[in-house]
Amino acid sequence: MAQTVKNVFMLIQFGGPLIGGVIALGATVAIPIVRRVDTKRELKEARTQAVIWGIVVAPLGTAIVQFLLNNVVAGGASCAF
Repeated sequence: MAQTVKNVFMLIQFGGPLIGGVIALGATVAIPIVRRVDTKRELKEARTQAVIWGIVVAPLGTAIVQFLLNNVVAGGASCAF
């Protein structure tokens, strides 16, 4: 069970920035190509959300969960990251 928890949070820690970075990069590249203003606005919002959630929140959330597992949960030290 401890290995499963560790694997899930490693997936969040490393997969979040990877997916967020790809979405942000794709949106940045697509903005000059799109002609409609509303679509550009949606792409800019998608880029911002990808940066916030994928690059900032996912690793921060992993650090918080790591702290909780190591210091609060009994037996959580076996899930060391």
